[in-house]
Amino acid sequence: QVQLAESGGGLVQAGGSLRLSCAPSGRTFINYGMGWFRQAPGKEREFVAAISWSGSNTAIADSVKDRFTISRDNAKNTVYLQMNSLKPEDTAVYYCAATRTTVAVTTSLYNFWGQGTQVTVSS
Repeated sequence: QVQLAESGGGLVQAGGSLRLSCAPSGRTFINYGMGWFRQAPGKEREFVAAISWSGSNTAIADSVKDRFTISRDNAKNTVYLQMNSLKPEDTAVYYCAATRTTVAVTTSLYNFWGQGTQVTVSS
């Protein structure tokens, strides 16, 4: 069974940093575009960042632009989300996802999802 496993979430003070990691089990996702989404309580899941299979193309949400960076290491079959200058409004469950397309910003284009990792930013 294909699974995506996120790690790296936790509690951090405003202005701090976290790096999320996503690694699949059961198969390789080297030829898949990868994305990060987040969902806060009572809100819809929203796009955060996406990266093509080669890593040459990325997309990032305006709300996190200049603070978050997505990257991938295909040798390690791992995708990262570096989050800097965190704000309380970044508090959410963060999900990793894989898509057969290149860079996708909508949830409907993603084929596989992780269980999510909680990120809490205190003020």
